[in-house]
Amino acid sequence: MSSRQPLASIPVLDLGQVYDQRYADADFHYDGHGRLCEFFGRSVAVHRHDRLFQIHYIHNGHVHLYLDDHQYRLDGPLCFFTPPGVPHAFITEQACEGQVITVRQQRVWQLFEGEAALSPRLNQPLCVDLSDQQGDNACIAAYLPSLFQQVADEFTRQRGGREANLMALLRLILANLLRLAERAQRDSPVPAQDLLQFHRFNHLVEAHHAEHWPLQHYAAELGLTTARLNLICRRLAGMSSKQMVFERQLQEAKRLLLHSGQSVSQICFTLGFRDPAYFSRFFSRHVGTPPSDYRDSRSA
Repeated sequence: MSSRQPLASIPVLDLGQVYDQRYADADFHYDGHGRLCEFFGRSVAVHRHDRLFQIHYIHNGHVHLYLDDHQYRLDGPLCFFTPPGVPHAFITEQACEGQVITVRQQRVWQLFEGEAALSPRLNQPLCVDLSDQQGDNACIAAYLPSLFQQVADEFTRQRGGREANLMALLRLILANLLRLAERAQRDSPVPAQDLLQFHRFNHLVEAHHAEHWPLQHYAAELGLTTARLNLICRRLAGMSSKQMVFERQLQEAKRLLLHSGQSVSQICFTLGFRDPAYFSRFFSRHVGTPPSDYRDSRSA
């Protein structure tokens, strides 16, 4: 792994701690992709999950995905599967909708206990383009959306046999994804050093977005010129380095507007802005609505 970022430096995202307590208490959790994006944003920096499997089913829109050191660019419908501990990051378009299943590691292992042919493949990340399948695989790809919808219905309704039914549906989804693995999406090559610098930039933005570093400061920390940093960001994220910083600031602003009792002025100063009027214009320019209206529209 000499060309990769050391695993110990890649943050573990504890969903139960930072997002929803139900993730900490449950073996199985279902969520809408859009709801997760409301909290984490559309550009999710590299991270990993401890003892959790995740399956993302994206219905539509363009996705830029990193699974470990592999890069994918494709349009939905698609599924990607991340085993515990596997670093991943992704950027989805505003129009993207989808569903996300998160399951405790032990429960998945129990589902495939004793199946020597399938169990080892559960340790490998997977990305499958559901629109690019033929023959029997096309039938499997057409069947998967109904399984995810059944998961949504079963998860949101407290009915008898709920847990057993969710596990049965999960087994069907995983088994069918593994059947599609032979035609999994091929990754797009990306220079390992560029990928490493991109992830390092994301970490710096995460740590310092409220300090409003100039781009020259970020570039200097990475040993790059601003032009080189911008080129890497455009190549790997499809946006400029400045846009990436703005996206993180806006993501945090949205979180605080929706999940804190702070006033707009307090949020302005929390995020390192010096002038509430400027913060409101900044938010309106990028989101399309003033921060107070954004809060009101989501709490209505």
